[in-house]
Amino acid sequence: MDSNHLSERLKTVASYVPLNSRMADIGSDHAYLPVYLAKNNKISYAIAGEVAKGPLENAEHEITLEHLDGVILPRLADGLDAINLSDNINCITIAGMGGTLIRDILERGKNKLNGKEKLILQPNVGELVLRMWLMNNYYKITNEDIIREDGHTYEIIVAEKVDSMVLYDKDELQFGPFLLRAKSQTFVDKWHNEQLRMREVINQMNQAKKHRPIDRINAIEDKISKIDEVLKSERN
Repeated sequence: MDSNHLSERLKTVASYVPLNSRMADIGSDHAYLPVYLAKNNKISYAIAGEVAKGPLENAEHEITLEHLDGVILPRLADGLDAINLSDNINCITIAGMGGTLIRDILERGKNKLNGKEKLILQPNVGELVLRMWLMNNYYKITNEDIIREDGHTYEIIVAEKVDSMVLYDKDELQFGPFLLRAKSQTFVDKWHNEQLRMREVINQMNQAKKHRPIDRINAIEDKISKIDEVLKSERN
């Protein structure tokens, strides 16, 4: 992968970045995403934020190589500390991390959010935790996507700040309000695989010679039943 040939995961993230955005890509690594967007004239300005010197140097190299030093600014900072309010950022991308870590980055960086940004988030796991933070902090989920690449399933969550809290029910928080309605084959496959994983966990617990964790087994079986309910509704 490079800035000319993004992974499908990053291409999908890129597709939700509005034209002429002033973006901040947090955890930018090689800065492939903002460089790709700048080369395709989709953004006017970008911050490539990195918390470690090695990845920041990768980003600096890529930006210089593509002659984009005046468009993309690499910054060594923890999370949203890479953003200055004077940057007038209106789009933030955070991709390739766990949902809990993305939530923590957003929570710690609340003072750097002006409320006008579009958030484009791609958690590797922990989507529920992230959706709960968005709801509790007055962000409306405006779009979602799900893709399968190299044996992994990725969800993309797009959100914008609103004046009134948008309440999501348990199913919408767990499965995603847009994904739940669309029920794509990738979505169905993801949750079938999750059921298989849970059943394997139950099998292992049932083999315990002493003190089978009945309460935990019952809790997992309830989750399997909930997934069954969601997937069967797709066929009705």
